[in-house]
Amino acid sequence: MPNLQSGTRRFSLPRFRFRWRWAAPLLLAGSVIAGCGTLDTQQRKWIFMPSPTLAALEAEAVARADGLEDVWIEHHSRVSGERIKLHGLWMPADDPAAPVLLYLHGSRRNVETNLFRMRQIHEYGFAVLGVDYRGFGLSTNQLPSEEGAYEDALAAWNWLAKHQPERPRYIYGHSLGGAIAIDLASRVHDAQGLVVEGTFTSIPAVFETLRWGWLPITALITQRFDSASKIAKVSAPVLVVHGTADRLILPALAKTLYENATSPKRFVLVEGGTHHSAGMRGSQQVRAAMQELFHFKS
Repeated sequence: MPNLQSGTRRFSLPRFRFRWRWAAPLLLAGSVIAGCGTLDTQQRKWIFMPSPTLAALEAEAVARADGLEDVWIEHHSRVSGERIKLHGLWMPADDPAAPVLLYLHGSRRNVETNLFRMRQIHEYGFAVLGVDYRGFGLSTNQLPSEEGAYEDALAAWNWLAKHQPERPRYIYGHSLGGAIAIDLASRVHDAQGLVVEGTFTSIPAVFETLRWGWLPITALITQRFDSASKIAKVSAPVLVVHGTADRLILPALAKTLYENATSPKRFVLVEGGTHHSAGMRGSQQVRAAMQELFHFKS
């Protein structure tokens, strides 16, 4: 087991991950040269790295051959003042009484490219809804923001409550999606459980572990995703999953999240698991922890 106090290390990351290796000097320059609006826009691009699908929304009329169902969720955004249309994929379970789970993905990839995680969760005994925030996949092509993503997750949760009112509902978030999941779970009172994989305490805390983390610019970060304080407000049981070999989000950040959560809770540290493989590599551990914590059999 690694030393979880190693969260103070400094190292650089591949350029496609959050892009914070460039963010620090650019944030400093941007705060002087550009206005706050420009600074906020760049942060949203770096953090979310949205991946819209260049296809018309008429794609909703196309039948799928993979056993999944396309879902379309519309809501009015207070953040943008516009009508938002979200695309999701519904993976029904054979058992009509199976619990249902909302899957919230991280940055860069959309719901289609997260199907492998959704299928794994489906094998645990859940019916699964995965949803794309605005700016991702076939959802409304609008630059996402922290508050906008929170709105989109809540809209998806309300869709589940409307269409699956009699079935227990759970929330699962990976990476940035874990922060969105924590916010959602802190707002609603009908979630039976929360699982977060490869996630963090806050964006400023992540920045401080990176190459430019010594620079005093965390006050300039607008997309803060302060999960460390929100997770204490989650009344549902909490499962925190992380890999020992995660070099993007250090295990120490996940450990702090776990410590801030209220009981009942579990912490699964997957030996050798990376930021992208912990859930798959530790599938047996995760499954057992979910069964124990959430009291269901798959």
